[in-house]
Amino acid sequence: MKIAALDLKKQIVPIRREIDEAIKEVIDNTSFVLGQGVARFEQHAVEYSGAKYAIGVSNGTDAIALCLLALGIKLGDGVICPTFTYYATAGAVASIGAEPVFADIDRDTYNISLASVEKILAKKKSKIKAIIPVHLYGQCADMDGVLKLARKYKLKVVEDTAQAFGAEYRGRKAGTIGDCGAISFYPGKNLGAFGDAGLILTNKKPLAEKLNILRNQGNKDKYYHIVLGRNNRLDTIQAVVLDVKLKYLDGWNRKRQEVAQYYNEKLEGPAIKIPFVPGYTTHIYHQYTLRLAGSNKGFMEYLQEKGIDSRVFYPVPLHLQKCFKYLGYKRGDFPEAESAARQIFTLPIYPEMTQEEKDYIVEQVRERVTNS
Repeated sequence: MKIAALDLKKQIVPIRREIDEAIKEVIDNTSFVLGQGVARFEQHAVEYSGAKYAIGVSNGTDAIALCLLALGIKLGDGVICPTFTYYATAGAVASIGAEPVFADIDRDTYNISLASVEKILAKKKSKIKAIIPVHLYGQCADMDGVLKLARKYKLKVVEDTAQAFGAEYRGRKAGTIGDCGAISFYPGKNLGAFGDAGLILTNKKPLAEKLNILRNQGNKDKYYHIVLGRNNRLDTIQAVVLDVKLKYLDGWNRKRQEVAQYYNEKLEGPAIKIPFVPGYTTHIYHQYTLRLAGSNKGFMEYLQEKGIDSRVFYPVPLHLQKCFKYLGYKRGDFPEAESAARQIFTLPIYPEMTQEEKDYIVEQVRERVTNS
Protein backbone atom coordinates (compact mmCIF):
# COMPACT_ATOMS: atom_id res chain seq x y z
CA MET A 1 0.00 0.00 0.00
CA LYS A 2 1.19 3.51 -0.86
CA ILE A 3 0.07 6.35 1.44
CA ALA A 4 1.15 9.90 0.66
CA ALA A 5 1.70 12.51 3.34
CA LEU A 6 -1.14 14.49 1.73
CA ASP A 7 -3.55 13.81 -1.14
CA LEU A 8 -4.86 17.09 -2.54
CA LYS A 9 -6.77 15.36 -5.35
CA LYS A 10 -9.12 13.83 -2.79
CA GLN A 11 -9.72 17.26 -1.29
CA ILE A 12 -10.43 19.00 -4.58
CA VAL A 13 -12.80 16.51 -6.23
CA PRO A 14 -15.91 17.25 -4.08
CA ILE A 15 -15.54 21.03 -4.46
CA ARG A 16 -14.21 21.16 -8.02
CA ARG A 17 -17.37 22.70 -9.50
CA GLU A 18 -17.35 25.54 -6.96
CA ILE A 19 -13.70 26.25 -7.64
CA ASP A 20 -14.13 26.13 -11.41
CA GLU A 21 -17.02 28.62 -11.24
CA ALA A 22 -15.02 30.96 -9.00
CA ILE A 23 -12.01 30.90 -11.33
CA LYS A 24 -14.25 31.39 -14.38
CA GLU A 25 -15.67 34.55 -12.81
CA VAL A 26 -12.15 35.97 -12.41
CA ILE A 27 -11.28 35.12 -16.01
CA ASP A 28 -14.50 36.67 -17.28
CA ASN A 29 -13.87 39.84 -15.26
CA THR A 30 -10.13 39.89 -16.11
CA SER A 31 -9.41 41.37 -12.69
CA PHE A 32 -6.41 39.22 -11.88
CA VAL A 33 -4.52 41.23 -9.23
CA LEU A 34 -6.18 42.68 -6.12
CA GLY A 35 -9.57 42.23 -7.74
CA GLN A 36 -12.97 42.08 -6.09
CA GLY A 37 -12.32 38.44 -5.18
CA VAL A 38 -9.39 39.50 -3.00
CA ALA A 39 -11.49 42.00 -1.04
CA ARG A 40 -14.22 39.37 -0.61
CA PHE A 41 -11.76 36.80 0.71
CA GLU A 42 -10.21 39.34 3.05
CA GLN A 43 -13.65 40.13 4.50
CA HIS A 44 -14.43 36.45 4.97
CA ALA A 45 -11.04 35.96 6.64
CA VAL A 46 -11.91 38.78 9.06
CA GLU A 47 -15.23 37.13 9.86
CA TYR A 48 -13.60 33.73 10.31
CA SER A 49 -10.64 34.82 12.41
CA GLY A 50 -12.17 37.59 14.51
CA ALA A 51 -9.36 39.95 13.54
CA LYS A 52 -10.34 43.49 12.58
CA TYR A 53 -8.28 43.55 9.40
CA ALA A 54 -6.99 41.02 6.85
CA ILE A 55 -4.53 41.86 4.08
CA GLY A 56 -3.99 39.38 1.27
CA VAL A 57 -0.37 39.03 0.16
CA SER A 58 1.79 37.00 -2.18
CA ASN A 59 2.93 34.25 0.21
CA GLY A 60 3.68 33.47 3.84
CA THR A 61 7.32 34.52 3.68
CA ASP A 62 6.42 37.93 2.33
CA ALA A 63 3.70 38.17 4.98
CA ILE A 64 6.34 37.97 7.71
CA ALA A 65 8.63 40.46 5.99
CA LEU A 66 5.80 42.94 5.44
CA CYS A 67 4.74 42.68 9.08
CA LEU A 68 8.25 43.49 10.23
CA LEU A 69 8.57 46.43 7.84
CA ALA A 70 5.20 47.84 8.87
CA LEU A 71 6.21 47.53 12.53
CA GLY A 72 9.32 49.61 11.90
CA ILE A 73 11.97 46.89 12.04
CA LYS A 74 15.10 48.27 10.42
CA LEU A 75 18.50 47.23 9.10
CA GLY A 76 20.48 45.48 11.84
CA ASP A 77 17.61 45.11 14.31
CA GLY A 78 17.48 41.76 16.09
CA VAL A 79 14.39 39.58 15.69
CA ILE A 80 14.06 36.49 17.86
CA CYS A 81 12.62 33.33 16.30
CA PRO A 82 12.92 29.63 17.06
CA THR A 83 15.70 27.73 15.36
CA PHE A 84 13.35 24.76 14.87
CA THR A 85 11.06 25.99 12.11
CA TYR A 86 10.94 26.30 8.34
CA TYR A 87 13.54 28.54 6.67
CA ALA A 88 10.96 31.20 5.79
CA THR A 89 10.63 32.45 9.36
CA ALA A 90 14.24 33.56 9.61
CA GLY A 91 14.65 34.07 5.88
CA ALA A 92 12.00 36.79 5.97
CA VAL A 93 13.88 38.53 8.78
CA ALA A 94 17.16 38.43 6.86
CA SER A 95 15.49 39.56 3.64
CA ILE A 96 14.79 43.02 5.07
CA GLY A 97 18.29 43.39 6.51
CA ALA A 98 17.36 42.54 10.09
CA GLU A 99 19.23 39.87 12.06
CA PRO A 100 17.62 36.53 12.97
CA VAL A 101 18.37 35.75 16.62
CA PHE A 102 17.67 32.10 17.29
CA ALA A 103 16.07 30.60 20.39
CA ASP A 104 15.66 27.00 21.48
CA ILE A 105 12.33 25.17 21.69
CA ASP A 106 10.23 23.62 24.41
CA ARG A 107 10.85 19.87 24.54
CA ASP A 108 7.16 18.92 24.70
CA THR A 109 5.44 21.34 22.32
CA TYR A 110 8.35 22.05 19.92
CA ASN A 111 7.34 25.72 20.07
CA ILE A 112 9.64 28.53 21.16
CA SER A 113 11.15 28.20 24.64
CA LEU A 114 10.39 31.25 26.78
CA ALA A 115 13.33 30.43 29.05
CA SER A 116 15.64 30.50 26.04
CA VAL A 117 14.12 33.80 24.87
CA GLU A 118 14.60 35.41 28.26
CA LYS A 119 18.26 34.41 28.34
CA ILE A 120 18.76 36.05 24.95
CA LEU A 121 16.97 39.22 26.02
CA ALA A 122 19.07 39.48 29.16
CA LYS A 123 22.20 39.57 26.97
CA LYS A 124 21.03 41.49 23.90
CA LYS A 125 18.02 43.49 25.04
CA SER A 126 19.10 46.74 23.39
CA LYS A 127 19.42 45.07 19.99
CA ILE A 128 16.23 42.98 19.96
CA LYS A 129 13.20 44.75 18.53
CA ALA A 130 10.76 41.94 17.75
CA ILE A 131 9.90 38.30 18.37
CA ILE A 132 8.29 35.77 16.04
CA PRO A 133 6.62 32.89 17.90
CA VAL A 134 5.93 30.08 15.44
CA HIS A 135 2.75 28.05 15.95
CA LEU A 136 4.48 24.86 14.85
CA TYR A 137 2.70 21.82 13.42
CA GLY A 138 -0.74 23.35 14.06
CA GLN A 139 -0.81 24.35 17.72
CA CYS A 140 -0.19 27.73 19.32
CA ALA A 141 2.91 28.83 21.19
CA ASP A 142 2.49 30.15 24.75
CA MET A 143 1.27 33.59 23.73
CA ASP A 144 0.65 34.82 27.28
CA GLY A 145 4.29 34.22 28.02
CA VAL A 146 5.40 35.77 24.74
CA LEU A 147 3.31 38.90 25.32
CA LYS A 148 4.59 39.23 28.88
CA LEU A 149 8.18 39.27 27.61
CA ALA A 150 7.20 41.62 24.79
CA ARG A 151 5.78 44.13 27.25
CA LYS A 152 8.80 43.84 29.52
CA TYR A 153 11.33 44.40 26.74
CA LYS A 154 9.19 46.57 24.41
CA LEU A 155 9.15 44.07 21.55
CA LYS A 156 6.88 43.83 18.53
CA VAL A 157 5.18 40.44 18.12
CA VAL A 158 4.59 38.76 14.75
CA GLU A 159 2.84 35.39 14.97
CA ASP A 160 4.06 32.93 12.35
CA THR A 161 0.72 31.22 11.74
CA ALA A 162 1.76 29.43 8.55
CA GLN A 163 0.86 26.01 9.99
CA ALA A 164 -1.94 26.95 12.36
CA PHE A 165 -4.65 28.95 10.57
CA GLY A 166 -7.81 27.85 12.40
CA ALA A 167 -6.15 26.82 15.67
CA GLU A 168 -7.23 28.66 18.81
CA TYR A 169 -5.38 30.06 21.79
CA ARG A 170 -7.67 30.44 24.82
CA GLY A 171 -10.64 30.92 22.50
CA ARG A 172 -8.93 33.34 20.10
CA LYS A 173 -7.79 32.39 16.63
CA ALA A 174 -4.07 32.02 16.04
CA GLY A 175 -2.65 35.08 14.33
CA THR A 176 -4.94 37.57 16.10
CA ILE A 177 -3.08 37.88 19.41
CA GLY A 178 0.19 39.68 18.68
CA ASP A 179 0.69 42.88 16.70
CA CYS A 180 -0.03 40.87 13.57
CA GLY A 181 -0.19 37.31 12.29
CA ALA A 182 1.45 36.03 9.09
CA ILE A 183 -0.26 33.15 7.30
CA SER A 184 0.85 30.92 4.44
CA PHE A 185 -1.56 29.33 1.98
CA TYR A 186 1.04 27.16 0.27
CA PRO A 187 -0.90 24.30 -1.38
CA GLY A 188 0.07 21.76 1.29
CA LYS A 189 -1.30 23.81 4.19
CA ASN A 190 -4.61 22.94 5.88
CA LEU A 191 -6.05 25.82 3.85
CA GLY A 192 -4.05 25.81 0.65
CA ALA A 193 -4.17 27.84 -2.56
CA PHE A 194 -3.41 26.60 -6.07
CA GLY A 195 0.02 28.21 -5.84
CA ASP A 196 1.67 30.69 -3.50
CA ALA A 197 -0.53 32.98 -1.41
CA GLY A 198 -0.54 34.54 2.05
CA LEU A 199 -2.45 36.71 4.48
CA ILE A 200 -1.77 39.10 7.33
CA LEU A 201 -4.16 39.56 10.26
CA THR A 202 -4.09 42.53 12.63
CA ASN A 203 -6.35 44.44 14.98
CA LYS A 204 -4.53 47.75 14.49
CA LYS A 205 -5.90 50.13 11.86
CA PRO A 206 -2.68 52.13 11.29
CA LEU A 207 -0.78 48.87 10.80
CA ALA A 208 -3.37 47.58 8.33
CA GLU A 209 -3.14 50.83 6.36
CA LYS A 210 0.66 50.56 6.20
CA LEU A 211 0.45 46.94 5.08
CA ASN A 212 -2.01 47.72 2.29
CA ILE A 213 0.40 50.36 0.97
CA LEU A 214 3.56 48.29 1.39
CA ARG A 215 2.18 45.23 -0.43
CA ASN A 216 1.25 47.33 -3.47
CA GLN A 217 4.44 49.12 -4.55
CA GLY A 218 4.04 51.84 -1.92
CA ASN A 219 0.82 53.07 -3.55
CA LYS A 220 -2.02 54.67 -1.67
CA ASP A 221 -3.41 56.09 -4.89
CA LYS A 222 -2.32 54.59 -8.19
CA TYR A 223 0.95 56.03 -9.52
CA TYR A 224 1.51 58.04 -6.31
CA HIS A 225 4.16 56.16 -4.30
CA ILE A 226 4.41 57.47 -0.75
CA VAL A 227 6.87 54.88 0.59
CA LEU A 228 9.30 52.34 -0.83
CA GLY A 229 6.89 49.46 -1.17
CA ARG A 230 7.06 45.91 -2.49
CA ASN A 231 5.23 43.86 -5.09
CA ASN A 232 3.57 41.45 -2.65
CA ARG A 233 -0.04 41.49 -3.85
CA LEU A 234 -2.42 38.53 -3.70
CA ASP A 235 -3.58 37.22 -7.08
CA THR A 236 -7.36 37.16 -7.45
CA ILE A 237 -7.47 33.57 -8.70
CA GLN A 238 -5.71 32.41 -5.53
CA ALA A 239 -8.08 34.50 -3.42
CA VAL A 240 -11.23 32.98 -4.90
CA VAL A 241 -9.87 29.44 -4.55
CA LEU A 242 -9.13 30.16 -0.89
CA ASP A 243 -12.56 31.71 -0.44
CA VAL A 244 -14.23 28.51 -1.61
CA LYS A 245 -12.02 26.36 0.58
CA LEU A 246 -12.39 28.55 3.69
CA LYS A 247 -15.98 27.34 4.13
CA TYR A 248 -14.67 23.81 4.59
CA LEU A 249 -11.64 24.52 6.76
CA ASP A 250 -13.12 23.83 10.19
CA GLY A 251 -14.61 20.55 8.96
CA TRP A 252 -11.29 19.50 7.48
CA ASN A 253 -9.49 20.41 10.70
CA ARG A 254 -11.95 18.36 12.76
CA LYS A 255 -11.28 15.35 10.55
CA ARG A 256 -7.53 15.84 11.03
CA GLN A 257 -8.14 15.90 14.78
CA GLU A 258 -10.08 12.64 14.50
CA VAL A 259 -7.22 10.98 12.62
CA ALA A 260 -4.77 12.27 15.25
CA GLN A 261 -6.93 10.96 18.08
CA TYR A 262 -7.03 7.54 16.42
CA TYR A 263 -3.25 7.53 16.12
CA ASN A 264 -2.92 8.64 19.74
CA GLU A 265 -5.11 5.85 21.04
CA LYS A 266 -3.36 3.16 19.00
CA LEU A 267 0.26 4.30 19.31
CA GLU A 268 0.69 5.77 22.77
CA GLY A 269 3.26 3.84 24.78
CA PRO A 270 6.74 3.92 26.30
CA ALA A 271 8.55 3.60 22.96
CA ILE A 272 6.86 6.52 21.20
CA LYS A 273 5.89 9.97 22.43
CA ILE A 274 2.61 11.19 20.94
CA PRO A 275 1.94 14.92 20.43
CA PHE A 276 1.58 16.94 23.62
CA VAL A 277 -1.18 19.57 23.49
CA PRO A 278 -1.21 22.15 26.33
CA GLY A 279 -4.56 23.23 27.71
CA TYR A 280 -4.25 26.74 26.30
CA THR A 281 -4.34 25.71 22.63
CA THR A 282 -6.18 23.56 20.16
CA HIS A 283 -4.21 21.54 17.62
CA ILE A 284 -5.24 21.33 13.96
CA TYR A 285 -2.48 18.84 13.05
CA HIS A 286 -0.90 20.36 9.99
CA GLN A 287 1.65 17.71 10.86
CA TYR A 288 1.21 14.70 13.13
CA THR A 289 4.59 14.34 14.82
CA LEU A 290 5.84 11.43 16.92
CA ARG A 291 9.09 11.16 18.84
CA LEU A 292 11.41 8.26 19.51
CA ALA A 293 13.97 7.89 22.27
CA GLY A 294 16.62 7.16 19.65
CA SER A 295 17.32 8.11 16.04
CA ASN A 296 14.46 8.60 13.61
CA LYS A 297 16.50 7.61 10.56
CA GLY A 298 15.97 3.87 10.55
CA PHE A 299 12.35 4.22 11.59
CA MET A 300 11.52 6.50 8.68
CA GLU A 301 13.39 4.34 6.22
CA TYR A 302 11.31 1.39 7.38
CA LEU A 303 8.05 3.30 6.92
CA GLN A 304 9.08 4.49 3.47
CA GLU A 305 9.84 0.90 2.48
CA LYS A 306 6.30 0.04 3.56
CA GLY A 307 4.89 2.79 1.36
CA ILE A 308 4.20 5.27 4.15
CA ASP A 309 5.39 8.80 3.41
CA SER A 310 7.08 9.67 6.69
CA ARG A 311 9.18 12.84 6.95
CA VAL A 312 11.08 15.06 9.40
CA PHE A 313 10.04 18.66 9.87
CA TYR A 314 12.86 19.77 10.22
CA PRO A 315 16.06 17.70 9.84
CA VAL A 316 18.50 20.63 10.23
CA PRO A 317 17.71 23.44 12.69
CA LEU A 318 18.21 26.90 11.25
CA HIS A 319 21.26 27.76 13.34
CA LEU A 320 23.09 24.90 11.59
CA GLN A 321 21.98 25.80 8.06
CA LYS A 322 24.78 26.93 5.75
CA CYS A 323 22.92 30.11 4.76
CA PHE A 324 22.94 31.32 8.38
CA LYS A 325 26.57 30.46 9.05
CA TYR A 326 27.38 34.19 9.13
CA LEU A 327 25.43 34.50 12.39
CA GLY A 328 28.11 32.51 14.22
CA TYR A 329 26.08 29.73 15.82
CA LYS A 330 27.48 26.24 16.31
CA ARG A 331 26.32 22.70 17.03
CA GLY A 332 25.23 22.34 20.64
CA ASP A 333 23.91 25.89 20.98
CA PHE A 334 20.28 24.75 21.01
CA PRO A 335 20.17 21.19 22.34
CA GLU A 336 16.40 20.73 22.36
CA ALA A 337 16.06 21.68 18.71
CA GLU A 338 18.97 19.45 17.73
CA SER A 339 17.54 16.55 19.71
CA ALA A 340 14.10 16.95 18.14
CA ALA A 341 15.61 16.94 14.65
CA ARG A 342 17.18 13.55 15.39
CA GLN A 343 14.17 11.95 17.05
CA ILE A 344 10.89 13.13 15.53
CA PHE A 345 9.05 11.88 12.47
CA THR A 346 5.62 12.42 10.94
CA LEU A 347 2.81 10.17 9.82
CA PRO A 348 0.49 10.98 6.93
CA ILE A 349 -2.52 13.01 8.06
CA TYR A 350 -5.27 14.58 5.97
CA PRO A 351 -9.07 14.67 6.20
CA GLU A 352 -9.82 12.14 3.48
CA MET A 353 -7.77 9.26 4.89
CA THR A 354 -9.58 5.92 4.85
CA GLN A 355 -9.85 3.57 7.80
CA GLU A 356 -7.84 1.02 5.84
CA GLU A 357 -4.99 3.52 5.43
CA LYS A 358 -5.02 4.46 9.11
CA ASP A 359 -5.08 0.82 10.20
CA TYR A 360 -2.20 -0.02 7.90
CA ILE A 361 -0.06 2.84 9.22
CA VAL A 362 -0.73 1.86 12.83
CA GLU A 363 0.07 -1.77 12.06
CA GLN A 364 3.42 -0.90 10.47
CA VAL A 365 4.45 1.49 13.25
CA ARG A 366 3.57 -1.08 15.91
CA GLU A 367 5.46 -3.80 14.07
CA ARG A 368 8.58 -1.66 13.88
CA VAL A 369 8.34 -0.76 17.58
CA THR A 370 7.91 -4.39 18.54
CA ASN A 371 10.90 -5.52 16.50
CA SER A 372 13.21 -2.67 17.49
